[in-house]
Amino acid sequence: MNIRLASAPVSWGIFEFEGMEPRFPWAQVLDEIAETGYVGTELGPYGYLPTDPAQLRAELEKRGLQLLSAFVPVDLVNPEAHAAGVETALQVGRLLSALGAPMLVLADNNGSIPELVTQAGRRRGSYLQDWKNLADGVELVRRTVAEELGLTTVFHHHCAGHVETPEETEALLERTQVQLCLDTGHWHYAGGDALECLKRWGSRVGYLHFKDCHREIAEDCRQRGLDYFAAVKAGVFCPLGEGEVDFPGLLAELSRQGYDGWAVVEQDVLVDDLEAPKRFSQQNRDYLQNLGLTKGT
Repeated sequence: MNIRLASAPVSWGIFEFEGMEPRFPWAQVLDEIAETGYVGTELGPYGYLPTDPAQLRAELEKRGLQLLSAFVPVDLVNPEAHAAGVETALQVGRLLSALGAPMLVLADNNGSIPELVTQAGRRRGSYLQDWKNLADGVELVRRTVAEELGLTTVFHHHCAGHVETPEETEALLERTQVQLCLDTGHWHYAGGDALECLKRWGSRVGYLHFKDCHREIAEDCRQRGLDYFAAVKAGVFCPLGEGEVDFPGLLAELSRQGYDGWAVVEQDVLVDDLEAPKRFSQQNRDYLQNLGLTKGT
C-alpha cells in the first residue's frame, strides 16, 4: 500500500456551491495545508487559486505541494446541459493538465435542487428512475477529458445530489466505466458503510476522500430534518477518528488490495471560528500519522 496524503480548500469552507464566498485568502489556505503536513492539494472552485499555470506552479512548488485534481460539479441529468458540462470540465482540466495533475473529480451539480438539499442524509434507495441521461453525461465527460487532456475522471457521490445513496452510486457504476472517488464521510451520511463499499467496489476505487461522519450528530440532523448545509454547519463531518468511519479497517483493506494513490483529507466546515480549519487540519493529520501514515507513504 502506498497512500500519499493531501488536503483541499473545502476543509477551510471553500465550496464549489454558488453564492458561498470564501472566508480565507488562497495564500493562507495553501500555507496552512503545507504547515499541517500535507504534500498535495485539490484546486477548489475554479478561480479561487490562480488560474495562470506558471503562477500556480510557482506557488505550489515553494510550499512543496502537488496539485492533484479538482471537484467539478455539472448538470448531468439534463441532456441539453451536457455540452456545457463538457466545456466546464475541459476548462478546469486544461489547468490541471498544465500542472501535471492526474485526474478530474466529476460530480452531479449537488445542492442545486431544493428537494435533494432538504432530504440529504435521510434518503434511501434511488431518487432517479431513469439513469440513461446521467450515465451518458458522465461517460461523455470521461471520454472527452481522457481523449483531449489525458486525465482520468473519477466520480464523486455526494449528499444533496442525484448520486447520494449507496444504491445510486452503484447504479451509476453499473452503467458507466468511470472510476469512483470514495468519500468516506458522504458514504456514511448517505446511509452506507465505507469499508463495505471498499470491499465490494475496490477495483473501481481510483481516488479517496478521507472524511468522518459523527454518528450522534448525523442522527440528530436526520431527526430534526436539517437540510444538507445545516447539517454541515452542525458538524456532521467531524475530525477523523471522532465519527463512525472505521479508518483502521479501511487502511487494512486498502493494504490488502494494494492501493497505490492519493487520499485527500477533507473536513467540510461552516464555522465562525476562523482558527478552526487549521486546527482541524493538524488534528486530522496527527490522527492519520498515529495510524502509521507518514506524508510520503
